[in-house]
Amino acid sequence: MKIKEIIVVEGKDDTTAIKRAVNADTIETNGSAVSDAVIERIKLAHETRGVIIFTDPDYPGERIRHIVAEQVPDCKHAFLPKHEAIEKRGRGVGVEHASVEAIRKALKDAQTVEKEAAEQISKEDLVDAGLIGGPQAKERRQKLGEKLRIGYMNGKQLYKRLLMFQITQEQFARALKEVLQEEKT
Repeated sequence: MKIKEIIVVEGKDDTTAIKRAVNADTIETNGSAVSDAVIERIKLAHETRGVIIFTDPDYPGERIRHIVAEQVPDCKHAFLPKHEAIEKRGRGVGVEHASVEAIRKALKDAQTVEKEAAEQISKEDLVDAGLIGGPQAKERRQKLGEKLRIGYMNGKQLYKRLLMFQITQEQFARALKEVLQEEKT
């Protein structure tokens, strides 16, 4: 599987994992202090081939994703569910620990962030769905993020991502229904 876009990852181990799964070029941020030089390379990559941001499903990875997306808008975003990125001994979380299949699926499902949502989902919708402020809110957000392929986030970030990725009311309702059905089983 050949990827046209250049994939932004955190480090060398991520690059190794990506190259095991697909034929692609990467740019490594080398941690969460993304330098101006790295941002300039990412901007050039975006202009010439396009960019997919593919960071770890943890706080530093989300921080890097935010920094890059703010400096280089209109990138594609690939997300791994946390459970697919955990090291076998359970000590680490990252792209480098994901299976070839999980990496390929995340890259295949990469989405472009749009500026405005077609149908806006309200914060009240999230409260009503038990995604904010309820006893199972965190677990529901995690499962919903996996189903929608937008990653895990807190309630405030969930709202922003639903809007950024233009998740429609229909997509939201379908994914939420699946999450709620899984809770019953």
